[in-house]
Amino acid sequence: MILYVNGDSHAAAAESVTPYSWAEDDGLYWGLGRRPHPENERASFGCELANHLNAILECNAQAGGSNARIIRTTKQWLQTQPTIKDLFVVIQWSTWERQEWLHDNVWWQVNASGIDQVPDDLQQQYKEFVVNINWETVQQQAHMDIWEFHNELLDQGVRHVMFNGNSHFGGIADQKEWGTSYMHPYSAEMTYDSVLRNKGFETVNPDSWHFGPDAHCYWAEYMLQYLKDNQLLNANEIPTY
Repeated sequence: MILYVNGDSHAAAAESVTPYSWAEDDGLYWGLGRRPHPENERASFGCELANHLNAILECNAQAGGSNARIIRTTKQWLQTQPTIKDLFVVIQWSTWERQEWLHDNVWWQVNASGIDQVPDDLQQQYKEFVVNINWETVQQQAHMDIWEFHNELLDQGVRHVMFNGNSHFGGIADQKEWGTSYMHPYSAEMTYDSVLRNKGFETVNPDSWHFGPDAHCYWAEYMLQYLKDNQLLNANEIPTY
């Protein structure tokens, strides 16, 4: 099996082992750009889950990444695969307001923090973006974007499970039937962040949103149980220990 994982800093296990969000923050791995730092990736829930499943991990997560990036890069990766027979896709969704902008052939990931670094040509656009955020609108748009993406994967026969990192769709009136492909999309208490905090896990430091290796191990086991309970694995993929 190939286990494909995409998401933002949670799926990239930012700061879990080393204090870096991106590989390029560490001079030893500058050439890897904004891929996960290798030491953090080895501690990620994706790597732990892949080990449980005896699978090959393909981690395409990026700290600070938007849901638009997650959808775009996942589609691109799937197009490179000769078969979907042995693929399983795991998606951790980012916060709803994040966007990506293509500028001079570079994709820039932006959020509503007001502190993102963007080129001078995008400074005014970024200021207007932050000031004019309508949270209800971005939540509704994210809900529809993910629904469409989910249905594309279903049409292609791609096995997948998705879950929320921090945001949730509790404010959405038009709730969809996701089957077992989306773990508790409308629950504030069942996001990745909420589950881990409610289990007593603390972030790596008080100013961080990121968790350490012990929390990633727990989430991998939590996901594995979900996959088994909902019969989402083939018989030969279920761990026997």
